Amino acid sequence: MKDDHTASPAPLDRPPLVRLHATLLIVLGAAALALPFIVLMSGERPPSISFAWDFSVGLGFGAMALAVMQFALTGRLRWLTHPFGADIVYLFHRYLSWAAVILMLAHFAIFYIWHQPALGVLNPLQADWELTAGRVSLGCFLALVITSQFRKPLRISYDHWRALHLVLAVVALTAAVGHILGVGRFTDDPAKRALWLGVTLGWVLLLVWTRLCVPWRQSRNPWRVVANRDEGGGVHTLEIAPEGRPLSNWKAGQFAWLAIDRSPFSLKEHPFTISTAPDKGPNLAFSIKPVGDDTERLVQTRPGARAYIHGPFGAFSVDRAPQAGGFVMIAGGVGITPILSNLHALQARADPRPVVVIYANRGEDDIAFRAELEAMRDTIEMTLVHVLEDPPEGWQGESGLIDRALLERHLPPESRDWPHMLCGPGPMVDAAQATLRDLGVSARHIDSEIFDLV
Repeated sequence: MKDDHTASPAPLDRPPLVRLHATLLIVLGAAALALPFIVLMSGERPPSISFAWDFSVGLGFGAMALAVMQFALTGRLRWLTHPFGADIVYLFHRYLSWAAVILMLAHFAIFYIWHQPALGVLNPLQADWELTAGRVSLGCFLALVITSQFRKPLRISYDHWRALHLVLAVVALTAAVGHILGVGRFTDDPAKRALWLGVTLGWVLLLVWTRLCVPWRQSRNPWRVVANRDEGGGVHTLEIAPEGRPLSNWKAGQFAWLAIDRSPFSLKEHPFTISTAPDKGPNLAFSIKPVGDDTERLVQTRPGARAYIHGPFGAFSVDRAPQAGGFVMIAGGVGITPILSNLHALQARADPRPVVVIYANRGEDDIAFRAELEAMRDTIEMTLVHVLEDPPEGWQGESGLIDRALLERHLPPESRDWPHMLCGPGPMVDAAQATLRDLGVSARHIDSEIFDLV
């Protein structure tokens, strides 16, 4: 353990290497999207029927390439999420999913408008199987994005959504591959069929790895709940201890997928921030607020319960800025947990750099970790600012919302070049980001943790 802030970060966390890693992944992604077109347009090609026909086919292949990429983006592959953070990768997955569905709808619409006879009859009992497979795939992909985007308004529980998401994704991609190979145009020679068979094999291997191999490895390395602490504000911290190997390559501010009293094969796991820091030992702490989706059960967990974790993930860490002169951390509600993890790391290292923590809550009773945060001011150079939207009578701290005047009162001029770390409800984070930029803080100095992955 290091006791000063000059310790070097891990090799992959050095900023130039992180940027190189990110650039290589972007190039790899672009190549993966281009590969189907390069292979399909090489060699002998079928004669063109019309521009609309060829354009629609191109949209279909583009949609398929995007759809296959989604399995890699959601496969929790650390080499893929490391440069960007898992939350950013998941957000990118959402946008690409919509893009894939739009391309699929355009592919179908162009045929429907200009080449309707090629679609055959819509009755699946009479239509050619490969055309029915295409429609099944389109329907499943539509259901995927709709149930994901509107899961909460549709009142679909998280556990049911995960199972539905997996089933729809497998059926959709299987049907899409069947549709492409069944139609045969642009895929009728061995090299082009090998492309799609190779894509299918890669997809199957990725699915086996994420849904079978990873849970099996988790089952071989269980953890045990050793404490359940009430932190105030409705937040409970579950401390878990390793019964086998401790977590490796863990950094402050990261999160992990947690399953308690559930099999790691069950899909009943949730992402939570690790609210302590690796500098404080092998035990992990997850601070959870009961807001539905199984969290009501988790906060009542008794010591002794079996737990499984998959992680760590995320890039919301002070370790990404080893040369920073200080830090500004803005949190709302339970968004304090990754902030707290980073504060624990600075505390354990006796880091002398100044930190300004602005913590917003609705009322005084909603403040979590209040005593712990207050005590930290004795061990690190921390300015702690509580902001209450609905303050009680006699409240001496800040009230209202985090606005420009509040930030100007508490952020010293030199902090404009410090990393600004934000986590909390989306509207609060968006407003704080806009205000910070208005104050002259560069976008590259503002990092926010996405509050809700799903």
